[in-house]
Amino acid sequence: MENPFNIKTLGDLKKHGYVSRSVKDELRENLKKHIKNGTSVFEGIKGYEKTVIPQIEHAILSKHDLILLGLRGQAKTRLLRSLYKLLDEYTPIVAGSELREDPLNPLTAATKQRLLDEGDSTPIEWISRNDRYAEKLATPDTTVADLIGDIDPIKAATLRKNLSDEHVINFGLIPRSNRGLFAINELPDLQPRIQVALLNIMQERDIQIRGFNVRIPLDVMIVFSANPEDYTNRGNIITPLKDRIDAQIITHYPKDIETGIAITAQEAWSRRNGSDVEIPYFIREIIEQIAFEARKSEYVDQKSGVSARLTITALEHVISSAERRSCLNGDDSITVRLCDVYHTVPALTGKLELVYEGEQEGAMNVARHLIGKAINTVFKKYFPDPRNKKQSSELYAPLISWFSKGNTIEVSDVMSNIDYAKKLESVSGLENVVIKTVKPGNMTEKLVMMEFVLEALHQNSVLGKDDLDNHTTYSDMVGSMLGSLGRFQEGQDEFTDI
Repeated sequence: MENPFNIKTLGDLKKHGYVSRSVKDELRENLKKHIKNGTSVFEGIKGYEKTVIPQIEHAILSKHDLILLGLRGQAKTRLLRSLYKLLDEYTPIVAGSELREDPLNPLTAATKQRLLDEGDSTPIEWISRNDRYAEKLATPDTTVADLIGDIDPIKAATLRKNLSDEHVINFGLIPRSNRGLFAINELPDLQPRIQVALLNIMQERDIQIRGFNVRIPLDVMIVFSANPEDYTNRGNIITPLKDRIDAQIITHYPKDIETGIAITAQEAWSRRNGSDVEIPYFIREIIEQIAFEARKSEYVDQKSGVSARLTITALEHVISSAERRSCLNGDDSITVRLCDVYHTVPALTGKLELVYEGEQEGAMNVARHLIGKAINTVFKKYFPDPRNKKQSSELYAPLISWFSKGNTIEVSDVMSNIDYAKKLESVSGLENVVIKTVKPGNMTEKLVMMEFVLEALHQNSVLGKDDLDNHTTYSDMVGSMLGSLGRFQEGQDEFTDI
């Protein structure tokens, strides 16, 4: 019901024909309107249109409490926080009511008595849908008093009431969320004895405070989120509570690169200095592919998951690397290069839970390994596979020949645009590979693609590569190996001489 601000008393409310309905009925009816109008309350949530969102809608239409079950970074909390939009824009409550009670369906003895005393002159307040959503992050130190409530000796002394009197109850978060939605995130972190306190609310829809013989029927929809690994790692959801949660909905990571790119582009901070950053599309593909590679890597703990936040922070690091270069060279524009992708390592290492083999390799090495695999995978979408001689021998031959003559190229992630272009254009056959294959749209894209080719040839063991600080040198693979062997033999000779 819209907020008619001229309705200020219970009598006015009755005159306007107000009919109260439960929160779940409210959610259900408003959802039906959205479905008929072709609109959605889950704005900005991508990849769930045919999977998770329909299941949530089914649960709401069934008037069910629900739990979202999935690995970290799968938008579980965001989904739950979107549900409040299905509530009415405003709803009336008895003014000053601690439990935000429906004027036509009071809950507590105090409010019932007040309505008897004041009748139609009882003042009414209006609360917005924003104020009807509350949530609690489940932590081991959460108590029954936090969620449900407890007796308050101070209140009893102040009011001069007996401790068995309903008036001395100090209500917890869930009762105070009456006429609204209450979410509990990371449910398994809640101690089993605390979960037991939720059983009555989930089934009988009422609460009991300690030994009081008073039951208060609440009108609240309770929703949960949990990570499936929490069932064994940090805690578990007790069986009676799982049985009372009507719908268990499984979330998931993006199922294709395009969806992942759309999510990352939406969430990442990509506008710098009030202007857009030029990011070649294949760079976005590489960043997203890193997450896909991590989600199947033998070095990464797949039970822990790879959060969507990984690609968001990775893209922001890539842009910041380009922004720093722009500042150093006094450039007005900010353009991302392939070398910037390797600056995502700090964004990756903190978000990857490694298994034993990964720990042995080291977090930084695993991160660089994943970046390399992502680059190679995306490269083969645009260019012939360098290891397939039938497809690639003619295309890459002039370029490989140039390096086999002892030529090298050194690029830096801080070099100016002019120097960057001169370096890449000096490599015979490199520009031809790009022009023949992908037909870049502009000069900037062509240059980044040329660097892309060099890095991908290294990932396929065609070219050698040496990294020193912010400088990268590409050279002939065989020559690079022989050079390393020569340095090793020189070292041995020196040792022998000593």
